[in-house]
Amino acid sequence: MLLSRGRNPSAGEILTQLIQSKGLRDRVLTTLGLLLLVRLGIYIPVPGIDRVAFQQFIQQGGQLIGFLDIFTGGGISTLGVFALGILPFINASIILQLLTAAVPQLEDLQKNEGEAGRRKIAQITRYVALGWGILQSTVFALILRQYAIPGVSAPVFVIQTALALVAGSMVVMWISEVITERGIGQGASLVIFVNIVATLPRALGSTVELAQSGDRATVGGIVVLVLIFLVTIVGIIFVQEGSRRIPIVSAKRQVGQNTPLSARQSYLPLKLNAGGVMPIIFASAVVFLPLTIANLTRAPWLIQVAGYLSPNSSTPWLYALLFFALIIGFSLFYATLTINPVDIATNLKRSGVAVPGVRPGSATAIYLSGVQNRLTILGGLFLGAVAIIPSAVEGATQVRTFQGLGATSLLILVGVAIDTAKQVQTYVISQRYEGMVRQ
Repeated sequence: MLLSRGRNPSAGEILTQLIQSKGLRDRVLTTLGLLLLVRLGIYIPVPGIDRVAFQQFIQQGGQLIGFLDIFTGGGISTLGVFALGILPFINASIILQLLTAAVPQLEDLQKNEGEAGRRKIAQITRYVALGWGILQSTVFALILRQYAIPGVSAPVFVIQTALALVAGSMVVMWISEVITERGIGQGASLVIFVNIVATLPRALGSTVELAQSGDRATVGGIVVLVLIFLVTIVGIIFVQEGSRRIPIVSAKRQVGQNTPLSARQSYLPLKLNAGGVMPIIFASAVVFLPLTIANLTRAPWLIQVAGYLSPNSSTPWLYALLFFALIIGFSLFYATLTINPVDIATNLKRSGVAVPGVRPGSATAIYLSGVQNRLTILGGLFLGAVAIIPSAVEGATQVRTFQGLGATSLLILVGVAIDTAKQVQTYVISQRYEGMVRQ
């Protein structure tokens, strides 16, 4: 194999490594096999449910059911044992991230305990995921109680349905961790990625049928919508990879008595979109919260509020404005959780590294905080535009076949694809240099 130093591996080099390297081939096959197992589990039915009545409920579920169905790859609508999928684990991870910033003990585990601390946090996340899965499956079972087959008592139905759903969710969580450890990519992200991709054929088929049976205006609307999606994907790639490189200079060092080393210049990257898809997920959860509570309580005033906040209501601008503001707010909030300018400034000062023209210590922390806030606001504005524009175009063109595959889905698809490709490239590069050492 031709080894190329100093550049990223080409597609041919990756394919050659995939064929020749047993390690990479086993990782890829393990990942594909486990993801296939996750997909098969969605179609194993939960017993004791009237499927016809439940499908009518799904068709009336609206935005909330469609939003959850995207992340479970149709698991909610098919009601398989993997219906909850990876959602409890994702919710538990978000809860632990919030608690880590608020609870000093968890923050100490993450920052000062090294690998042992991260393992403890991972174990706590699993327990929280189990508790959250029990809560979600119980609520879901209570909702499904009215669609139980006659002859099954309500308590027995709720218990057996909740146990089936939470057991399936824990199996999916275990599979995702096995993928992370023995496969390629981050397991939980890949499970969501596959679930979203699984909904694309149905959306594309519906779009083709609409184009074949529609008039010129409908075909033109489909073309405009597809172009908007393509432009959005390109924009997501640029923003996901975009960062502000802040130059930093290390102090001169003395090695021995007569061999001084000059100052080294490098840079500190600050990402434009530090929160990734999390601000949109948080904002979606808040927007759909009144609808969720209204479906459970059947309170008239909550149903009215949920109607005003729906994108299909008579006041869609209210939904768009609230959603846009929440995305920017959660972008700023999540950036404070992921990046701590004070810690960065302290570590730079201890390492003898400084930003040119900025005093070390508190001045550096203030400077980094200002830069990060400006970047976060720009990233939040982009996320808000990405979240609103596709929905607005769908409403203007009246093409609803891609409903649910919005900004959140596109961000996840692009982000997971980029991260997985980078991990494959890293593995190939490591194999490249191992080959050089053997030569």
